Amino acid sequence: MPEIGENAPDFTLPVTGGDPVTLSEMKGHSVVLFFYPRDDTSGCTRENEDFTALKDQFEALGCKVFGISKDTIASHDKFMAKKSLTIPLLSDAEGDVCERYGVWKEKKMYGKTFMGIERSTFLIGKDGTIAQVWNKVKVPDHAAAVLEAVKAL
Repeated sequence: MPEIGENAPDFTLPVTGGDPVTLSEMKGHSVVLFFYPRDDTSGCTRENEDFTALKDQFEALGCKVFGISKDTIASHDKFMAKKSLTIPLLSDAEGDVCERYGVWKEKKMYGKTFMGIERSTFLIGKDGTIAQVWNKVKVPDHAAAVLEAVKAL
């Protein structure tokens, strides 16, 4: 997992509603990447709704916000339409970006062990370095906490 002060691992991923996104092309803007396990599940829906509700405030600060999961663009498009979401979602179907950001982890639920995305958020400064990291995110009030961190940059 990249640490505060390190360069954010670069990537190019497909995004809902547009051309692929390359992180290094966003220097000069702060960027929030929130990794979430799966489209259309309760916690992931709430997290996406919370970031959508604050989108205008992030944009007013010059901050770009993206959700990332291993779901396909088709899945993301359905999820966004169903829940009226407006934050662009990136598809890391191969899991390479999840691996480089250290969020692909062994998880346990209901006595079963499996690999999955650990809900995590990275705030990347205008210079392309990691400014803040949230691991094992609890959804309530998380988007608001990230917004406050962007304001403090």
